[in-house]
Amino acid sequence: MIKNAAQTNEPPGPDTSILTKGDVQAADWTPESVLSTMSHRPQENTDSPLPFFHILERLKTTKRAGWQRFDIDNGESISDHMYRMSILTMLAPPSLSSRLDIPRCTKMALIHDMAEALVGDITPVDGISKKEKSRREAETMDYICKRLLGKVGGGLSGEEIRRIWQEYEDSETLEAKFVHDIDKIELILQMVEYERSNEGRVDLSEFTRVGTRIELPEIKAWCDATIQERNQFWDSTGKVPRSHLKK
Repeated sequence: MIKNAAQTNEPPGPDTSILTKGDVQAADWTPESVLSTMSHRPQENTDSPLPFFHILERLKTTKRAGWQRFDIDNGESISDHMYRMSILTMLAPPSLSSRLDIPRCTKMALIHDMAEALVGDITPVDGISKKEKSRREAETMDYICKRLLGKVGGGLSGEEIRRIWQEYEDSETLEAKFVHDIDKIELILQMVEYERSNEGRVDLSEFTRVGTRIELPEIKAWCDATIQERNQFWDSTGKVPRSHLKK
């Protein structure tokens, strides 16, 4: 099993036009290809929000896949990850919160991985390019916001959710950049917690490089403090994780 790439959610880069073998084999993926396998498919084009409420349950039961490569099988779900992210947005330091629309950031944290209810948690080792991953997620958000929420409250809630999700994907506003950083620090926190709860039997060093891509200095400070906690933990075990080895 490949164990050489960290799990993160980045906006598309310059290499995203490349289709991998995995993309070619799965080029016919659509939301319908998942929906057709569901025993209780959500009802579409109704003015009730209940079908949308039910699709969210899949976020509660779908595990974050990156940790499973390290035999952490009973780890966090997608919604676990988004919940703590949403709380973190509320604790932005004053130097950031004074420049941010915090309620919008909190919504963005709760929305940014919503497409994974159908797409699943695709990680860099899955052989799916960022371009293909983005296509699947965009089509899923269109399904959610138009076919499940298009007639709910005049469709305004669905339109707002779709706009906020796209803002996160485009990563151009300060709010989006902040939430991208929050996505990364939440992963770093979880990495340290899994290493500690497993008493040093699992080394998740490959995820530490996610922290190097944090942009905002206030969130970088949180990351540095978390990595310091991690170093203190590993020192207490008498073991040396890979990230401590001399390069």
